[in-house]
Amino acid sequence: MDDRCTPDQGPAKQASTAFTPPDMGIWQGREDPEPDSERWHQRIAPYHHDAEPGVVLLGFASDAGVARNQGRVGAADAPQAIRRALAPMAWHRSGPAFDGGDVSCQGDNLEQAQAELGDRIAPLLDAGQLPVVLGGGHEVAYASWLGLSQHLRGRERRPVVGIINLDAHFDLRDPAVTTSSGTPFAQIANDCARLRWPFRYACLGVSEAANTKALFDTARRLRVLVHQDREFRDSRIATITRDVQRLVASCDHLYLSIDMDVFPASDAPGVSAPASRGVILPHFEPILDCLRQSGKVRLIDIAEVNPAYDIDQRTARLAARLVHQLTRGH
Repeated sequence: MDDRCTPDQGPAKQASTAFTPPDMGIWQGREDPEPDSERWHQRIAPYHHDAEPGVVLLGFASDAGVARNQGRVGAADAPQAIRRALAPMAWHRSGPAFDGGDVSCQGDNLEQAQAELGDRIAPLLDAGQLPVVLGGGHEVAYASWLGLSQHLRGRERRPVVGIINLDAHFDLRDPAVTTSSGTPFAQIANDCARLRWPFRYACLGVSEAANTKALFDTARRLRVLVHQDREFRDSRIATITRDVQRLVASCDHLYLSIDMDVFPASDAPGVSAPASRGVILPHFEPILDCLRQSGKVRLIDIAEVNPAYDIDQRTARLAARLVHQLTRGH
């Protein structure tokens, strides 16, 4: 018997998700005596509703979508692993940073957990914050979208949102069968069609070996900007970056989603589906700089960190480095 609940089952929704306030005890690390030597653990604070605009970290403790997609579960433990890796990093921000706690998916109640996370993201955007969602399987992307679209619907009639996904997989599988970590961007495309919003999607780092012909056909039909992993070499980075810049210029808002399986398995072993090739971080950095400098990034999430399979915290540390790099200057 399928025990999933529909969104209108109010009491069940309370049982299917849980919100955990921030555990500030996890923010620990060395303290140096020299001036201007602070680290993240010394500056981050619990989020409160009247906080000045800055960066708010939210955890999504879910791997229900990965389980449905027959992947390696364990991504539910990612939020705390990324926080631990971020805590000792040097502080180079000018604005504040806050920990907003975690939304957890209980059992297979994925849709309710996604709705809960979306309901927490929207007011952060309303308040001028930059939400950075940590972890969970890539089902987090649809939750992120729910929050962003909820925020924009109250403000703009037809916003143009550019979705930049660094990922070895399109995640464009048909959600009519079942939703999972493999369907979020197809779900977003369906939402855009219903809302009559443009669907602007770029998937960078795609592995041909990990995506069927049907998925490439879907990507062509949806006019997705695609650059495969094997294109990312020194001679091609400027061209790929220009393609992204053109997309950015055509959009009002940007949503950046990073699936850690886009990186080589040697750099990111702790993921649901390790990459046999992948794209190294230096090849992505010009693109990330372009996005950050555009001033249009409204929301970031980092998916598929799986601490159960990590080695020497490589994946969590790479994810933390991305948080550090992407939020500088915000």
